[in-house]
Amino acid sequence: MVNGTEQGDSPHAIQFRTGYKDVPISAPSGGTTPDGVAYTYEANDASVGDLDGDGALDIILKWQPTNAKDNSQSGYTGNTIVDGVRLDGTRLWRIDLGRNIRSGAHYTQFQVYDYDGDGRAEVAMKTADGTKDGTGAVIGSSSADHRNSSGYILSGPEYLTMFNGQTGKAMGTVDYVPARGTVSSWGDSYGNRVDRFLAGTAYLDGARPSLIMARGYYTRTVIAAWDWRNGQFTRRWTFDTNSSTNSGKGYDGQGSHSLSVGDVDNDGRDEIVYGAMAVDDNGNGLWTTKTGHGDAQHLGDLDASTSGLEYYKVSESTGQPAALYINPSNGSVRWKLSACCDNGRGVAGDIYSGNSGPEMWSSSDGSIRDEGGGTKGRKPSSTNFLAWWDGDPVRELLDGTHIDKYGTSSDTRLLTGSGVASNNGTKATPVLSGDILGDWREEVVWRTGDNTNLRIYSTPNDTDRRITTLLHDTLYRTALAWQNTAYNQPPHTGFFIGADMPTPPRPSVYTP
Repeated sequence: MVNGTEQGDSPHAIQFRTGYKDVPISAPSGGTTPDGVAYTYEANDASVGDLDGDGALDIILKWQPTNAKDNSQSGYTGNTIVDGVRLDGTRLWRIDLGRNIRSGAHYTQFQVYDYDGDGRAEVAMKTADGTKDGTGAVIGSSSADHRNSSGYILSGPEYLTMFNGQTGKAMGTVDYVPARGTVSSWGDSYGNRVDRFLAGTAYLDGARPSLIMARGYYTRTVIAAWDWRNGQFTRRWTFDTNSSTNSGKGYDGQGSHSLSVGDVDNDGRDEIVYGAMAVDDNGNGLWTTKTGHGDAQHLGDLDASTSGLEYYKVSESTGQPAALYINPSNGSVRWKLSACCDNGRGVAGDIYSGNSGPEMWSSSDGSIRDEGGGTKGRKPSSTNFLAWWDGDPVRELLDGTHIDKYGTSSDTRLLTGSGVASNNGTKATPVLSGDILGDWREEVVWRTGDNTNLRIYSTPNDTDRRITTLLHDTLYRTALAWQNTAYNQPPHTGFFIGADMPTPPRPSVYTP
């Protein structure tokens, strides 16, 4: 993009004559729970992928009922609904996950990716009895109701389904791995920790994407890697903290409310960074810091002065460091803060050109930190998302419905979304943020307050930087795929973008 008036060279190029583009959406009909509580629907998290193979990205949108629950909260919820939508608002399909999939941030982590290499993205989700695909076909029993009197679903079959991106048709369904088994074995008996799910996409062989589906992070953790080839699932490996190989080695209880994917050991294959531990591309445990659970984490080439990737995470475990800066190749801790509290937020990135290297800060910090853990100056106004928005390569602060530029004395407002709302309560996250239209600066997608449109904002600023579209970077592309997982986090790149950055790499591009 040159001047903010148009973007894209596909047949579906998007025009930005008012600074944003509205994508019309249609909310599902509301309903009433068995205990008589009425609910409506709000547009929630989204992902992108070329569903129909026409060369343009489409939006995959999760609709969440207004009575969605955190796992710790009892009560019935409405059904979770997922739509496939073109950027002109045409709805390709609607999937109803049914009453046996509870609604909330931790239950449905949907992955959108071209897993079989046919030029069209597929959509993978956990399903159950009564899930209705995009053609109206029902998975399992249409009459089964496994909800208990507290609204939890602690019995009945659990499935993993791959849906056709163009039609929403269920193409393959297998049993979800791992099965819930005994509910209390995951950390409590009422249904909180057993239903903590994470998901991602990883190039485990260095060439083709695999689906990652996981359960548990407070105590037991199980991660299953699946290949989707020739119309069927094949399980590549399963990592289980309770297995004889992993038990007692400090892998249990290390998960975060999200995961990251990247080639941390520089062997050409992706690893799964699962909070305070990592799993190698072959399903073996790679390392664990044994510092416990956390809410936020950031993996990417955060610092141009050190080779490979860097990793920053915050912790909420009692007696553990409030934040850590980790070498993700082996799990060694470069620096850490003292234990203090439930440190719920943390961010890492180059947000100020006046300092060298990345800036890192968290809810418990009074200032930003540098790559050595030293203080570097005033703490930014927000501890949430990041976005490359203006013309220079340092990143901006994305929080709620605005974007700010960091300064040493105060932050400067660059964008305030008009008529839009953020998602996920106090998390205040967008529907989606990322370089989805091209030129390396990032778009931000919010829902309008009346849930009738997704509003895509694109930068109006010129830039003299030429960087290949970020979707060509594998770490960034897989980060967009997992962005919707649990507590959403911003994507990072596998090469450094920031002040005094070296010449960015030119990726090898393959076309079918």
